[in-house]
Amino acid sequence: MEVRGGFTHNQINITIQSCFKHFKGCFGELMRKMAIKFILFCLWHLVGVFGDSDEVRSLFVMEDDSVTLNSGLTEIQTDDEIEWRFGHTNLLIAELSMKSSMILLYDGDDGRFRDRLKLDHQTGSLTITNITTTDSGVFTVNIISKSREIRYRFNVTVYARLPVPVISRDSSQCSSSSSSSSSSSSSQQNCSLVCSVVNVGHVTLSWYKGNSLLSSISVSDLSISLSLPLEVEYQDKNTYSCVLNNPISNQTQHLDISDARLPVPVISRDCSSSSSSSSSSQQNCSLVCSVVNVGHVTLSWYKGNSLLSSISVSDLSISLSLPLEVEYQDKNSYSCVLNNPISNQTQHLDITQLCHTCSGTAELILVDVGADINVY
Repeated sequence: MEVRGGFTHNQINITIQSCFKHFKGCFGELMRKMAIKFILFCLWHLVGVFGDSDEVRSLFVMEDDSVTLNSGLTEIQTDDEIEWRFGHTNLLIAELSMKSSMILLYDGDDGRFRDRLKLDHQTGSLTITNITTTDSGVFTVNIISKSREIRYRFNVTVYARLPVPVISRDSSQCSSSSSSSSSSSSSQQNCSLVCSVVNVGHVTLSWYKGNSLLSSISVSDLSISLSLPLEVEYQDKNTYSCVLNNPISNQTQHLDISDARLPVPVISRDCSSSSSSSSSSQQNCSLVCSVVNVGHVTLSWYKGNSLLSSISVSDLSISLSLPLEVEYQDKNSYSCVLNNPISNQTQHLDITQLCHTCSGTAELILVDVGADINVY
């Protein structure tokens, strides 16, 4: 065996083979890591080029407002083509082509978007004006060119403008009860109120005592009526409010307990306006219904269930009066009603009791008895 430099041929061959195997393993590991990095780079590049098709941006808009759907571009490239689509049918509503310098806007099959679409020629963003609840849905923008393809989706929810809730009194539920103690007795009165709204959807109706939530009811349907009851005591000094809200707006109606304690109107005869006719047996009686120290109320005369006349006032602590003229022989039922949104008081008219000769007046009746004239 020939030895050179202290190594035999076999030792040199074994050393070379070992180094080659080690290099091959190192090279293979290096290639594997480079391949992984290349794949990740490609995936990142694809996301940048083709956009995130699974991303949905949610927008909440008030009815009659305008909304702009941002394409995400600051400037359109020379070979870009942009199209906007709406709904699950992917209805084409707008498109822009830089190659042909063309912008096209479509009304939609039912004409819902007529004269309400604007497309920005610099960014491709879409603006919808006078938006309605029927415009709720998914809008999709596709941006296509040789070097990229981007798609974004916008889930737009349009809410109708909210009405102010109405607080009214449920007269059938109003009751009074007496309570007593060893020291004194007092009269406690409770009144049942109801807060209501009509033709609403996707809202919550709530009662608050100060800032504390007492009760609430929610609905997701469209065009439905809601009502929420509340029972209070007449002597309650707390502040109450009924609130109607959706995710982007609210309307509040405050409750004034004192409004539930209206005075009973007073009916009296206006003798200065009464008149009689000697040519007929028909006599008229002038009456007046009045209340004092009231505000935000309506005073009305009714004949049966038919409204005859009314007067309203929004000021505080004012006196109201409302005249009525009836016939002595009138057999109809009349009533004077004082009311506000949560309470009412009624005074019924007794014609036979009020419509008599006014005191301090004299009535002359001549009776022919031949030559004698008797004066009564």
